[in-house]
Amino acid sequence: MDTKASSVLIIDDDSRNIFALSLILKTRGYLCLTAADAYTGIRLLQENNHIGIILLDMMMPDMDGYEVLALLKNDKASAHLPVVAVTAQAMPGDREKCIAAGADAYVSKPVDVDLVISLLKQYL
Repeated sequence: MDTKASSVLIIDDDSRNIFALSLILKTRGYLCLTAADAYTGIRLLQENNHIGIILLDMMMPDMDGYEVLALLKNDKASAHLPVVAVTAQAMPGDREKCIAAGADAYVSKPVDVDLVISLLKQYL
């Protein structure tokens, strides 16, 4: 697997989610970079040009996923990157809200691993 096509940036403020997602993805050959907050995630994105997709928690303190999406989609360097909204918000309309904010796909928590792998294959 080529590094660019297999590099995943996980931005989530819950270390348990980061641990579980990165463990699952690493066992399937994906390179994972992780950030426990939006600011670190944005910095990692700026410092690493081999990231192929972002798994973004939508509910974080300080800067939430909606704010991160706005920054990413308004920056030429990152606007092309696919972003999967990963959120515990699973009420009617939440998926549409994430997509309208700029996410390319939506996954509710607890995460369906098969769905995440399918999305990675689709977007990478």
